Amino acid sequence: MNIVADEGVDLPIVVHLRQDGHNVVYIAEESPSITDDDVLTIANTRTSVLLTIDKDFGELVFRLNRVDHGVVLVRLEGLHASTKATIVARAFRDHGSEMDTAFSVIGPGTVRIRKKTS
Repeated sequence: MNIVADEGVDLPIVVHLRQDGHNVVYIAEESPSITDDDVLTIANTRTSVLLTIDKDFGELVFRLNRVDHGVVLVRLEGLHASTKATIVARAFRDHGSEMDTAFSVIGPGTVRIRKKTS
């Protein structure tokens, strides 16, 4: 799966997803400090799912319909980065095909997937 990881995403998550065979563009490596709108443009241009910890993307997805593919919001505050990486990688393994066109939230012990409406 093609993924654009926003710069707030922990590096171990990016590494784990790459090890699992996902094509991950990491904004912190490519274009740090760009705007949310620019991040969305990159995700749309690369036909990628956006992986983020920033709740503001929800408005851009649902109210403004600015995302062509899925958005995955990681809500795993307080966990060690390696634990987060394991949880996120498992969620992509188990639910990746559903996340491709949805707004998904990965939390401790849960993955919520809300399909986008046209």
